[in-house]
Parts: sequence; structure tokens; C-alpha cells
Amino acid sequence: MWFRNLLFYRFSQDVPFDEAALLAALEQRPARPCASQETHTLGWTTPFGRHSENVLQVADGYWLIALRKEERILPGSVVKDAVSEKVEEIEARDARKVYKKERDTIKDEVIMSLLPRAFTRTQTTLACIAPSEGWIAVDSSSNKRAEDLLNLLRECTGSLPVRPVNVKMAPAACMTEWVKQGEAPEGLVIGDECELRDTHEDGGVVRCKRQDLASDEIQQHLAVGKQVSQLALAWQEKVSFTLDDKLTVKRLRFEELLRDEADDQGGDDMASQLDASFIIMSRTLSELLPALTAALGGEDMPQGV
Repeated sequence: MWFRNLLFYRFSQDVPFDEAALLAALEQRPARPCASQETHTLGWTTPFGRHSENVLQVADGYWLIALRKEERILPGSVVKDAVSEKVEEIEARDARKVYKKERDTIKDEVIMSLLPRAFTRTQTTLACIAPSEGWIAVDSSSNKRAEDLLNLLRECTGSLPVRPVNVKMAPAACMTEWVKQGEAPEGLVIGDECELRDTHEDGGVVRCKRQDLASDEIQQHLAVGKQVSQLALAWQEKVSFTLDDKLTVKRLRFEELLRDEADDQGGDDMASQLDASFIIMSRTLSELLPALTAALGGEDMPQGV
């Protein structure tokens, strides 16, 4: 239940649907398996899996939704070999060259013939919506997966005026200064991992793990112009994570104090335990987002918010 990554999005105006409208919209597109000729399908599933039948979980003013993507896996090497075999057969039979346009057509035919026999893979992506605070947090570090979820939500609801959360100062510049000074803004603690990048187009990358970032070695890299592009941080002894220069939160971990609190507040069944975890996680995210944006110069709010 606990999110492992975060991509934050901000509503640029009031949330254009209420709980009932959102539920009705989600129920229009339930998750389903791929048909024999489909490369993938997208649909909504239960965020708590088999522990609940609700496609929309609501608790303490927060909404939890889950996108399930099922896709057929066709290795590129398999398609390439099948296309090559078909091309060789045509060229030998007709004594002529097969050119790009015809090769592309053959490739499409090969894919369609192989799809029914391909294995399928499913991925579930969770998102927390805070309607009163005007943000969405997607549990992913992949912009593509997040956009899949947001695009389907937009398609189902008819309107989703959101954009990625922006800040007034460049995260790389801020994180570089924190490591130089050996101190982050109040509430944040610098960890022992970072990634340093040369600002030149073809510059080098240095990745450090279990390293004292105040050491002379790290400071020398900064002195010659490298910038911190990823940095391990902890916040108020509640969460630890890695922040990158695109404002993506990776390797998010909620500390035992919060997990124990969720265990204490949850009931005897798994559904109530998941519900308690969802509430505590959402409240924590509501505190983390403004703290993180404040440390980066404040949030650059869209017009109308």
C-alpha cells in the first residue's frame, strides 16, 4: 500500500468532479485482459486488490485509484527474425528485392500473427488524489506510466486540468548548495548517496553510495563545476527518499514509526489495515509536498490556484 515513488501533479483549477462523478467515471473503464489482437489494454482496478471490491477508495478526504495495464510481450528479436525469414522467402521466390515500405507491411503482419501467442504482463499504478488540496501523487518514477494514468482519467472524466508540480528554484542548484554547505533546509537531512553530473553536454557522471558527502573528494567534484542531480534525503524522521533534478521522488520509504501507527489504527482484517496505511500515507504526503517545495524556493503555482 505504501507508495515507493512519487510524481506530483497540481490542479490548475478546482477539481472538476466530485466523489460520485469520479466513481461513475472509473466504472466506465474496468480493467480487462487483452484480446487476441490487442497489444495492450488500460482500465481501472481495485486499489486494495482482492481485499476490496471498491474501484475508488475514499478515506479522510483522500481518494485512491489504481490503473491496471495489461500488455502482450513480443521480444524485438523474435519479430526481427520472423520478418527476416519472410523477406528472404519472398526474395528467393520472386527474385526481387523487398524494400522498406513492403518490409514495414510484413512487420505489421508478423506482429498481428504473433500477438495471440504472446505472453501478457500486467502492471498496476496507484495514484492518490487530494481534492481539497489540489494535487495528485502517482506512485511511479516513470513519466510514461504516470501519463497513461492521467490520460485515461482525463478521458473518463472529460476534464483533468493538471500539470507537474513546479518550483521556483532549480532542484539541481539547490541540492548542490546543500551538499556544499553540508546542510539542507529545516526538516530535511542529507543522506549518504548522491549523483554528480558535469554540466557540459558530454560530461561525466559520478555516483556515490555510503559516502560522506562532506568529504574532500565530493567537495572537489563540486568545486570543478559538477552539480548534484540526485540526492538521498530524510524528512522529519518520517520518510526517506532520493530526489532528482526533475523533482521526482524515488525509493520512497516510510519509517517504522508511521507503519507502526498504521498497524495500531487498523482493524483485524487486511482491508482496514490498508485503509489505515492509506490515511497515514496521504496525510504524510500532504505535509511533505509543501515542505519539499518550500526547500526549493516555493511552489510555482499555476494561474487560478
